[in-house]
Amino acid sequence: MIQKTYKNQPIVTLNNGVDIPALGFGVWQMEDLKECENAVIKAIQTGYRMIDTAAIYMNETAVGAAIKNSGVDRDELFITSKLWVQDHGYEKAKLAFQKTLDRLQLDYLDLYLIHWPFGDFLGAWKTLEELYQEGKIKGIGVCNFTIEKLEELKAHSTVMPVINQIELHPIFQQKELQIYNSENKIVTQPWSPLGNGNADLLNNETLKNIAERHDKTVAQVILRWHLQEGFVVIPKSVTPSRIEQNFNVFDFELSEDEMNTVRSLDTNKRIFFDPQDAEWEQKMLNSVADI
Repeated sequence: MIQKTYKNQPIVTLNNGVDIPALGFGVWQMEDLKECENAVIKAIQTGYRMIDTAAIYMNETAVGAAIKNSGVDRDELFITSKLWVQDHGYEKAKLAFQKTLDRLQLDYLDLYLIHWPFGDFLGAWKTLEELYQEGKIKGIGVCNFTIEKLEELKAHSTVMPVINQIELHPIFQQKELQIYNSENKIVTQPWSPLGNGNADLLNNETLKNIAERHDKTVAQVILRWHLQEGFVVIPKSVTPSRIEQNFNVFDFELSEDEMNTVRSLDTNKRIFFDPQDAEWEQKMLNSVADI
């Protein structure tokens, strides 16, 4: 079950003892900077205390402005960002991290993640370990790492990731990777936990039936399922009513039968990118973004 509390938020404790809010707010695909800033301010006003961004999202400046204008003290918030593939390597990662801090107008991050396990991610991880030891980051982790990549990282690191942020939702649950993460005390953090609005997921009759029993939406049931699984979840929206709705998931609980019913929906089919796809890896390594 969910623990209490981080600044009055349900929390999950990471393997280094740091507490992270169990429910956060993501800003992937928010390319309109003013819209992003307004959405983050609305999220913070609603009660979210964890904000998840990335260099490649091109909206760190908007997130930084929202933090500054939110009326909430920095130490009340948990801020995550991510290192992009083109900045892998020891020295490049150092420079990229400082740019992220500058764009966010912050002097430290609560969590910094390697976005994809491509290129010289081991050199980048060495930089993250040093920044963590220096206190500039409170926790370091990864995104989209397979078991094989995590094993490679483990063999060349002194600090284990606190989080592995992966594609995970009821129709793609990555159960083997879930187990590996748990056995290695790595918290599983689903990105796009609602499947990016996937119709097969949000229109699922089984989920609709569960939602009706609790007088909730399908999205709220899915988020509640994630939370009860022990995941740290980051839904996103620019719509004020949905931002509020996604946060309103702490006043009901799914039964074990309902949890198992949602687990049974797994089709093991991705909606998004496969980190083991060689073409996708090459595309990422060849891409150059102005960040």
